Amino acid sequence: MSRTALRICPLCEATCGLTLTVEGTRVTGARGDRDDVFSRGFICPKGASFGAVDGDPDRLRAPLVRTDGELREASWEEAFDAVAAGLRPVVERYGPDAVGVVLGNPNVHTVAGALYPPVLLAALRTRSLFTASTVDQMPKHVSSGLLFGDANAIPVPDLDHTDHLLLIGANPLESNGSLCTAPDFPGRLKALKARGGRLTVVDPRRTRTARLADRHLAIRPGTDALLLAAMAHTLFAEDLTDLGDLARHVQGLDELRAALGDFTPEAVAPACDLDAGVIRTLARDLAAAPTAAVYARIGSCTVPHGTLASWLVDVLNILTGNLDRPGGALFPQAATDRTPRPAGPGRGFALGRWHSRVSGHPEAKGELPLSALAEEIDTVTEEGTPVRALIAVAANPVLSAPDGDRLDKALGSLDFMVSVDPYLNETSRHAHVVLPPPPPAQSPHHDFAFNTLAVRNQVRYTRPAVPLEPGRMAESEILARLILAATGMHGADPGAVDTTVVDQTLGKAVRDEHSPVHGRDPRDLAARLTGDTGPERRLDLMLRLGPYGDGFGARPDGLTLEKLLAHPHGIDLGPLRPRLPQPLKTRSGRIEMLPEPIAGDLPRLRAALRDRPAGLVLVGRRHLRSNNSWMHNVPALTGGSNRCTVHIHPEDAARLGVRDGAAVRVKGAGGEVVAPAEVTDGVRPGVVSLPHGWGHDRPGTRLSHAATDPGVNVNQLLDGSQLDPLSGNAVLNGIPVELVALP
Repeated sequence: MSRTALRICPLCEATCGLTLTVEGTRVTGARGDRDDVFSRGFICPKGASFGAVDGDPDRLRAPLVRTDGELREASWEEAFDAVAAGLRPVVERYGPDAVGVVLGNPNVHTVAGALYPPVLLAALRTRSLFTASTVDQMPKHVSSGLLFGDANAIPVPDLDHTDHLLLIGANPLESNGSLCTAPDFPGRLKALKARGGRLTVVDPRRTRTARLADRHLAIRPGTDALLLAAMAHTLFAEDLTDLGDLARHVQGLDELRAALGDFTPEAVAPACDLDAGVIRTLARDLAAAPTAAVYARIGSCTVPHGTLASWLVDVLNILTGNLDRPGGALFPQAATDRTPRPAGPGRGFALGRWHSRVSGHPEAKGELPLSALAEEIDTVTEEGTPVRALIAVAANPVLSAPDGDRLDKALGSLDFMVSVDPYLNETSRHAHVVLPPPPPAQSPHHDFAFNTLAVRNQVRYTRPAVPLEPGRMAESEILARLILAATGMHGADPGAVDTTVVDQTLGKAVRDEHSPVHGRDPRDLAARLTGDTGPERRLDLMLRLGPYGDGFGARPDGLTLEKLLAHPHGIDLGPLRPRLPQPLKTRSGRIEMLPEPIAGDLPRLRAALRDRPAGLVLVGRRHLRSNNSWMHNVPALTGGSNRCTVHIHPEDAARLGVRDGAAVRVKGAGGEVVAPAEVTDGVRPGVVSLPHGWGHDRPGTRLSHAATDPGVNVNQLLDGSQLDPLSGNAVLNGIPVELVALP
């Protein structure tokens, strides 16, 4: 007998509501939830394939423990005994920094992934933290930290109300949006055009998003910061700046004007391969629009000047008066955000509080570059101890980090490795212990991170659609037990982790004079929490203390977990609203337009005015039916356009003797790969494109479908040496490559 259950989709950043069809304990269908307050029934191919993702037969069903060099199934007790025995000696002999932690992108798509890794890091006290952010969005975190004082204060475009949208290095018709949570991003862009608005896309590829645009500019890869600097220069030179209400919140305008003096449209045009007049028109159109927003994503982050490009996006929004106003770019307010503090000076944002041991890369937001993980394991220096043990949570850096071959070898040299992963993949195959979380239908869902980036304020929570299968362990308990095993408390009640967090949070809240529970008894407050599990009690706590919460009775109409559960399709909290100056945490209490690290990096951008790539350069691409390396093992999400081919322009193909469908060898600083060519005018001349997340051909994995069409690992073309110096982000786009047609 079938039934239906609601579930928020965890497969990309759009966070669409789903209605699942469940037969027994198996998900047999998924459709969009028309009553969902945010997604209103929208669904993409990934969401429609939720049942296939959930029921993938290659998902691990029990822990694996390495014995005599081989991984075998084991009990949960045996697995955590092995974790404690493997990690604690490393910590006790070499110190906590000898234990590396790698957090992959899927962590922000689960309740447990959001709640427990911060506790692990705080308890372990290691500085050897590496995450997917440094192959993705770290430049945006750094630029936000420097401008606003908070690395997580990221403005998002007000898609539903803007009159003019400039997209740079973003392809939301394929990605469904990134650092901008917007179900039905394609529909929102079409609605923008239908109401008379204008869409401009800057991208070296003619993507699906670019084909929808009113204007597409095929810029030379890696020159986004130069284009944006020239646009800002034009606004200053032609007196087109109009900060409006922002003026009282801004400092450093005169210094900014002077710093951008060299970046005239004529100076940057040859490097960008765009006409100077076109650059001026972009700036003028932005200034003339009733409302406008500039939005840039991974194509502008994974380049040599990613932080400068991210900074200049917000500079343009500020100079045109479009930051923090409807129709521009605004700061979302999530239901689980901390209680907003009064506006005023904060602690600011610091870079380089410590550095990586081998190459001296500065930390950013507490993280070291993922590109440096291999050398931190395999290189001995006089300074410090190499990483001897590794905790990998939902991470596959052998495919996602540069030079996977080197990292592959380095992982094999570790004293101990534990991987929390549902698959035996290219990275987890090296683990001494693999701890598999249950399928998503058996887990609850709330989007902690993505609601802070949503284009509309709302809150939704879904309990597990299917009971936890016998023999499986909830992801929250897995991570709680991992924390205990890693920190010398193996065998303690895993519920103690949640209790400790609740007690610490309430203890701090009652001492905060701005908190709604200031001066109250934390034990009484803890007794009032509801929820069937530790994570639910923590969610209830965050909702109650949050900006819309009931404050444990101080605001009777406010949010609680019980109220949220009574609204299974979610609660709409209204459109984005102006919030300045409250989000600012800079030392000045104002938006600091030209922070010192940014000013210090501008000479490098000036030097780029003279750069001209001599040959082909490589860019990546996204597919609608995959998310990084996650879903290539699901037959319904592979094939068609979701193929690992080398896109090459017809002019370059003719010059190099490349035939459509024929094999070509692509060589970069880190290695070479062979893949079939796809001749297309969807890329500009001089550019070739390979998708990210492929290369499922390494021995020892259990990805049966992915192995039938493994593709190649584009990141093997990189040697890991090219980084954006401010953020430590890997340079993945605009890198020089050689391409040769094979006989």
